[in-house]
Amino acid sequence: MSDMTEQPQKRPERYLVPGVFVLVVGSWELGIHWGKVAEYIVPAPSAIVKALINGLKDGTYISNSLTTLGEAMAGFAIATMLGLALGTLIAQSRTVEKTLYPYLITIQTTPKVAIAPLFIIWFGFGIASKIIIAATVAFFPILVNVIAGLRSTDQQRIDLMRSLNATPWQIFRMVRLPSAAPMIFAGLNVAVIFAILGAIVGEFVGSKHGLGNLIVQKNFNLDTAGVFAALACLSAMGVSLHLIMHWLQRRLLFWADSTQTPNV
Repeated sequence: MSDMTEQPQKRPERYLVPGVFVLVVGSWELGIHWGKVAEYIVPAPSAIVKALINGLKDGTYISNSLTTLGEAMAGFAIATMLGLALGTLIAQSRTVEKTLYPYLITIQTTPKVAIAPLFIIWFGFGIASKIIIAATVAFFPILVNVIAGLRSTDQQRIDLMRSLNATPWQIFRMVRLPSAAPMIFAGLNVAVIFAILGAIVGEFVGSKHGLGNLIVQKNFNLDTAGVFAALACLSAMGVSLHLIMHWLQRRLLFWADSTQTPNV
């Protein structure tokens, strides 16, 4: 009986999370009405909900969300494949690392907003340029975590496999990769959100569809409630992808210690 009474106290976030949300939204709504703030400056939550419902009914937010999601997921898939392949290669060879890493750092430190117009010029206003920008933004977190994860493998386990005459592939598959998997998933969790940001940046610069293009249009028309509604769609998308990645991590890394598994 005592365990049942203590259980709610062990997870106060069940009440704090919705409680903080209600407090913030309620204060926001009252502050807008009492302060008589113009809707085109800061809309009330009720106006945002109304704009969101109208946009969902006519399909505007759904179609543009699917466009942005498709661009982000395609870019994330490309970044994942390149990050895993190149990260594995760099982790296995110091020569490759010293040769390629300076160029990778240069690419990473270059602001993506600055080079996004170039991608639009090179690859057009279609979906291809957005996918490439999303892949570019999402690539580096995966690469870094793959390298760090593969190099954090316990050397004693590797020596044990070598004493059993294991091949380099067997050592990689049975020791290095499982040991690096928690860190790799941490990088994927970050990268999937970065992919959305990359797609939005590309849509801001030049596009005909997507939530980024929709935000630019509504901002130009001073439809601030519509902008916030589009941001709500982006937030829902990001949270959903984060939860999916967290679920996959728990399913695939069921053997890992939950207290040691990185979780972003």
